[in-house]
Amino acid sequence: MSCGQIVEKSKLLRIVRNREGIVSLDKTGYAEGRGAYICREPSCIERSYRKNALERSFRAKIKTEDKERVFREISELEGRKGIVASGDGD
Repeated sequence: MSCGQIVEKSKLLRIVRNREGIVSLDKTGYAEGRGAYICREPSCIERSYRKNALERSFRAKIKTEDKERVFREISELEGRKGIVASGDGD
C-alpha cells in the first residue's frame, strides 16, 4: 500500500473492511471483506497512517477511531512504540 515493494504475502499486514464498513487488522489473513496490505517496515506503517492510505485503498471514509484502533493494534503486534499519538487523526 505504501512503499510498493514486492514481498511475500506472509511478510505483509492485512487490514480488512467488511460489509458493515468496520475496519480491522486481519491477523489470520482470511477475514471476509476488502483487504489492503501494508509492509511491516515502520516507515511504511507510519506513512500509511499519515497519508490516509486506508481510505484510498478502501475507497471509503474511515472513522478516526477505527483508523487509530487498527494502527494501535499494528503497533502492539509489531512490538513497537505506538504510531498513533494523542490528537493525531484525519
